[in-house]
Amino acid sequence: MTVELGHFALALALGLAVAQFVVPLWGALRGDARLMSVASGAATGQFVFVALAFGALVEAHAASDFSVRNVYENSHTLKPLIYKITGVWGSHEGSMLLWILILALFGAMVARGARGGEAIRSVALSLQGALGAAFIAFVLATSDPFQRLWPAPREGQDLNPLLQDPGLAIHPPLLYLGYVGFSVAFSFAGAALILGRFDAAWTRAVRPWALLAWTFLTLGIAMGSYWAYYTLGWGGFWFWDPVENASLMPWLAGTAFLHSAIVMEKREALKVWTVFLAILAFSLSLLGTFLVRSGVLTSVHAFAEDPRRGVFILAIEAFFIGGAFALFALRAPALKQGAIFAPLSREGFLVANNVLLFAACVTVVVGTLYPLVLQATTGQKITVGAPYFNTLVGALFAGVCLLLPFGHQLAWKRGDLLGVTQRLAVVALAAVAAALVLGAAHGFAPATSVIAAGLAIFVALGAFLEIGRRAFGGGFSPALVIARTRGLPLAAWAAFFAHLGFGIGLLGVAATGWGDEAIVSLRAGDTAHVGPYALHMAAFDTRKGANFTADVVRFDVSEGGRAVATVSPARRHYPVRNMDVAQAGIVTLGLGQVYVSVGAPDASGIPVRAFWKPLVTLIWIGGLVAAFGGALGFAGTLSKRRARKVFAAAPLPQAAE
Repeated sequence: MTVELGHFALALALGLAVAQFVVPLWGALRGDARLMSVASGAATGQFVFVALAFGALVEAHAASDFSVRNVYENSHTLKPLIYKITGVWGSHEGSMLLWILILALFGAMVARGARGGEAIRSVALSLQGALGAAFIAFVLATSDPFQRLWPAPREGQDLNPLLQDPGLAIHPPLLYLGYVGFSVAFSFAGAALILGRFDAAWTRAVRPWALLAWTFLTLGIAMGSYWAYYTLGWGGFWFWDPVENASLMPWLAGTAFLHSAIVMEKREALKVWTVFLAILAFSLSLLGTFLVRSGVLTSVHAFAEDPRRGVFILAIEAFFIGGAFALFALRAPALKQGAIFAPLSREGFLVANNVLLFAACVTVVVGTLYPLVLQATTGQKITVGAPYFNTLVGALFAGVCLLLPFGHQLAWKRGDLLGVTQRLAVVALAAVAAALVLGAAHGFAPATSVIAAGLAIFVALGAFLEIGRRAFGGGFSPALVIARTRGLPLAAWAAFFAHLGFGIGLLGVAATGWGDEAIVSLRAGDTAHVGPYALHMAAFDTRKGANFTADVVRFDVSEGGRAVATVSPARRHYPVRNMDVAQAGIVTLGLGQVYVSVGAPDASGIPVRAFWKPLVTLIWIGGLVAAFGGALGFAGTLSKRRARKVFAAAPLPQAAE
């Protein structure tokens, strides 16, 4: 009965989403405040009913109700409860319901947000309702998670063993909060285009949601990178897999949007570019949804192929993305360009960085989609691999790293480039010296790692220089420094941590070129060497889990004859799926990691693949630091909102002629 109630709740949510779309939009166009007021109630109601539907599916999974097809295909009675619950979004149907739940949550949050400017907020909620209606209809028509089986099977088929991991509990929700969070910026951009309102107040209303989405997306990408790193056994933090790229594309566009929004808020400039990026960020999120769920990709991350689903999603994207850009093309020429600024200014360098980020985004989009388009048009199959992405995206990010510290130091409107260059000269020399020291420790090979390390350190030290200049600029008195530091706005700390995290993460990426790898076949008592460490195979054991058996190999790790750690990789066998899964053994030593995976034993012994990855943990530390910066930025926008009303009630201006 709970399942039927969940299905009914989802159908009611569809009705509310349609009402949320139609009624407030009609009211805004007619200037009827009574009709516009429907938006808040409908958005809240939609969230409540979607949450009820999602809760019903969770209950079915937790109770192992195999009369529900989704539970039967993705669960098993022996599976631990945590994986029964996370398995809800381990399938296409459940993950789409989570996607809709988060979309409805953002709509409800906007509905309960700051009052004032009801027309533009109501139209934004209307567009959120349209998105909700489209995706709920998609789920009900093609991906019903509540479909029954009769007679009910006695046992389920279990979840893909690769997904029976704590990463499934963390990565998809974070990623979806990022993906879907950009829908608010998209909806407010659409509302502004419809009503013709673009000003600093619009930017202040949109930027908190974009910061929140960017923060979650940063965390989701970092978590996904680490999950792939330790689960898939290839030892790499990023594989340029098309589905991995699907999350990187909106992150790049969202990063560019946040920087452009700063210029628009401070200087009333870059209006057209800011609105374009707001639309683009969520459009690329929708594109990622299509890539993962349409069946056009063959990827370890993608869901099962279903052309009918792909056509439905493609139609949704054509409507929303095509409609948004068509509206943008009609309204953008009427927008005033805003304040004028010199190229050698903070605005000028932010624009230059934006161009590089946008170029990187286009590079990833082309590299991801070109093989699909070529196959669809000619039948020819090709793969665009790491050399393409590393070369082009790497070159563009090198430019970002060079410009970023300059942009943060320059003044608004017109900056003193010579003075900034003099201040950054010391930072640059320190970065070069540090990179040469790191390079010397690893034989200066490869050269790209030394260069990338220098750029990363330059970015990180540049962030410290800016925060130090603001804290020490009035003198070195301890009391004065403490007062100035405490008086810095959250926005300054947000920029500091975001840029510092970017530099730290890039240094971790650079250091992967200095790693070592060993591929050997060992027996008990044998020793292998990787980097500065010796791996001694000490023991072999078989263990039994709730729904698997595992062959575990223990290695003693030593350096210079001194034992420093143990590491225990394993191979798990899941009998229900008849599938073997490698479980890497990882031990962190300093900021680096020894990574060991084992294969199935053969006549020559146990195949062992071991890596030494110096400084690799900086990749994920950098992601966490950058996300912390985003969270501080979000908190800063909330504190500003408490000090003033956003969109003070006033007649709406029309688009500038």
